[in-house]
Amino acid sequence: MPLVYAELRQLAAHRLAHQPPGQTLQPTALVHEAYLRLVGDPQGRDWDSRGHFFAAAAEAMRRILVEHARRQQAVKHGGGKQRIPLEEFHRVTESPDDLLDLHDALTRFAAEDPEKARLVELRFFAGLSTADAAAALGTSVATAERWWTFARAWLYTELQGGEKN
Repeated sequence: MPLVYAELRQLAAHRLAHQPPGQTLQPTALVHEAYLRLVGDPQGRDWDSRGHFFAAAAEAMRRILVEHARRQQAVKHGGGKQRIPLEEFHRVTESPDDLLDLHDALTRFAAEDPEKARLVELRFFAGLSTADAAAALGTSVATAERWWTFARAWLYTELQGGEKN
């Protein structure tokens, strides 16, 4: 394996370079997973030649990529949805109508999760940092960061749905 590792890594990098943007699988991880499959397969240990080994490795990588793509398309992994960076959340208040929509969405959010809604108020309207907002709410910074990520995603989804109606 050490003799062919560099070549397998290069093959994996080449395969992943042709994948669409946003690919989360790294070449090293792909090579390691393929190696585990090759070594774990009792029929695959008797390769006739170097070419046979690379053909088996390529097949293993293809299967891994297909499985990875299927997982990404699964509904629970956001299949069929377009990713939008959460950093764009601050752009929702470009007009008074946007601010009113945000207010309505935040009111609905507060009915479901008052603590996270309060965090949004502290961060978005008061301009507090995550650490300051966490201190004001009496929670850890890590918890406040998780809440902030969730709240932005929830509100963004809510606002996008509100625009379509």
